[in-house]
Amino acid sequence: MANIVTRIWEMEDLRKRVLFTLGMLAIYRLGIYIPAPGIDRAALQQFFSEQSNTLFGLYNMFSGGALEQFSVFVLGIMPYITASIIIQLLTKMVPMLERIQKEGQQGKNRITQYTRYLTIIIAVMQSSAMARGMEQMRVGTTDVVINGGWDFRVMTVLTMTAGACFVMWLAEQMTDRGIGNGASIIITAGIIARLPAGVIHLFERVSSEEMNLLQVTLLGVFMFLVVMGIVFVERGQLRIPIQYAKKVLGRKVYPGRSDYLPLKVNISGVIPPIFASSLLMFPSTIGQFYPSAVLDWVSGAFIPGRWLYNLSYAGLIVFFAYFYTAVTFPPEDLAENLKKQGGYIPRVRPGAETISYLDWLLTRLTAGGAVYLSAICILPSVLVSAYNVPFSFGGTGLLIVVGVALDTVAQVEAQLMTKHYDGLIGPKAQRVKGRRRLLQKGDVNLLR
Repeated sequence: MANIVTRIWEMEDLRKRVLFTLGMLAIYRLGIYIPAPGIDRAALQQFFSEQSNTLFGLYNMFSGGALEQFSVFVLGIMPYITASIIIQLLTKMVPMLERIQKEGQQGKNRITQYTRYLTIIIAVMQSSAMARGMEQMRVGTTDVVINGGWDFRVMTVLTMTAGACFVMWLAEQMTDRGIGNGASIIITAGIIARLPAGVIHLFERVSSEEMNLLQVTLLGVFMFLVVMGIVFVERGQLRIPIQYAKKVLGRKVYPGRSDYLPLKVNISGVIPPIFASSLLMFPSTIGQFYPSAVLDWVSGAFIPGRWLYNLSYAGLIVFFAYFYTAVTFPPEDLAENLKKQGGYIPRVRPGAETISYLDWLLTRLTAGGAVYLSAICILPSVLVSAYNVPFSFGGTGLLIVVGVALDTVAQVEAQLMTKHYDGLIGPKAQRVKGRRRLLQKGDVNLLR
């Protein structure tokens, strides 16, 4: 571990990326504790302590505790993720957006801009609903909002929307100039930040004899097995053999070679659970803020651990697993790239047959990955519901933390490999410097 840290520190570009990512995370965590005006925080924290195992607790986990603090970052990265979901769905359904996306980097920039605009709209809608809902919150006889009215609503909408836009900017900067996916890292940081509070709550339950040491030990063993299973599946690959034909360039003949196309067992990563959670939060959160007969039923039915929530959660994970795979790994593009590089799959004809074969493989891989994601996210929630364990110990939190950690480590390793290659094919200045040293030593034979 010390050797890896030393190598990261010695590589200037990687060191800057890691430090930039840590700096952006520090800014985000600092913003969590900047309170929005007009709220009685003692009453609010008491309210959320009673709602820890509902969707409020899940949202509070994803926001890193910003919801119970009612900070300027209370919306967090969720409006940006929801906007990304909607834009990606529309890209597949609206031909104009699909054409824009295929226009290269300029088209991607336009799609990103549309996502930003939609993020602002969603943030305004969510902050408006949250402001009106906060005015109706009471803990006993104490109002959560000190002075309600339009002043509080306008100030809350402006504050929360600005905070959501700033978090979106942080995520984009971390993706472009840091290490890993910015949105996933922000969610991961929020989950990790809630772990100490979860551990303290767990020991309080042990001290009050609500749980015994045997149950805690079994919980720890179960979590360890879940983490091992996540690592095992996330590292799993299906290697498709690829054969490259012989090439003739001028007078040189390059012999054919064999390689493989690696496909992960879980191609979509942690994206489906994040997308599914963000969609499930929206209707039930509105139901909590605006009580009515229908919305009360929705809020009660979509409590984590209930059968309707688990069924909907699993269905959305399967849907987003297939959707994300279709967007990021279209079989047509894979077959076209193989054809351009002069490669083919043995015993499979190039063209339509290769597309059908790759589609067949991706469909079955995605099915396995979707079942694995659903099991990891839902089965531990049954344990959470049974023993009233904080959400930070749930399968969704563990999956996101471990998955994002593995992806980030993979990117760090890829960056470290560039230094190794630089040593093999180093810049011209280094080669010239080496020749000068040899000349100074007078070793002419070695130069020859």
